[in-house]
Amino acid sequence: MFKHILVPLDGSRMAEAALPAAAFLGEMLHARVTLMHVVEKNAPSAVHGQTHLISARDAAAYLDEIARQGFPREIGVDCHVHTAEVENVARSIVEHADELGHDLVVMCSHGRGQALHLFLGSIAQKVIAGDSRPVLITHPDVKGGPREFSCNNILVPLDGDPEHAQALPVAKELARACKASLHLAMVVPRFANLSGDMTVTGRMLPGTTSRMLDMARQDAEAYSAALVEELRDQGFAASAHVLRGDPAKIIVEAANRAPIDLIVLATHGKTGMEAFWAGSVTNKICSQSKVPLLLIPVT
Repeated sequence: MFKHILVPLDGSRMAEAALPAAAFLGEMLHARVTLMHVVEKNAPSAVHGQTHLISARDAAAYLDEIARQGFPREIGVDCHVHTAEVENVARSIVEHADELGHDLVVMCSHGRGQALHLFLGSIAQKVIAGDSRPVLITHPDVKGGPREFSCNNILVPLDGDPEHAQALPVAKELARACKASLHLAMVVPRFANLSGDMTVTGRMLPGTTSRMLDMARQDAEAYSAALVEELRDQGFAASAHVLRGDPAKIIVEAANRAPIDLIVLATHGKTGMEAFWAGSVTNKICSQSKVPLLLIPVT
């Protein structure tokens, strides 16, 4: 499980919304936490409407203060300021992976109703695309500050693809460490929700397509039932749900309707990022839901 958590900070309250998740997981997983600031070349004077950290000295003082105030003493917290000015902050974060040895990055995005927040779009997107380490994306509260983080119920969207099932082992480890329940969700589109090549097929062969969707639902029910039985045999509290409709919309609605604390989802990392940021299910979930999202790169 995760043993070293990296939290990139820029000095804004928005970025600090990642701190509750880092503190919670640091305590539950007995993991170290490193707070990091990268001095940006020609940095703007303000970020997210607040003064931007532009000097290494100010950044070091800021990180030390956050470490004292934001984490209990039993969590080991390191502070790292990359003092050499860089133009590409995300690349610098990725390049520090071997030096710092972290295995999870925790970052913040804006929240609902807009395109992804600038911090997520310009930094976290590139971190996910350029690295093979999981990234946990959190969201601020209504005032733009940190939101309380807990991990009692974990939602794992699956689609029967073995690559996407790589999220499940991580979710299991988290559930065991946090004594959380696991909820599996599989979404089979309805005829009206088809996209891509399936839209053309649906128009040309509506009857065949409808039967294929019915078969997909049956397969999903059998697949998820077998997984739940296996999870329960392993001692987990687990449930499974096969839903119909637009996958991203249904997953967001399910997470908001139930008391879900975390969504764990596999993504195709480097090779799939263009599709990811062009409007894939993962991107839509992140931009439409306020539930924290743990992205597991597919290997």
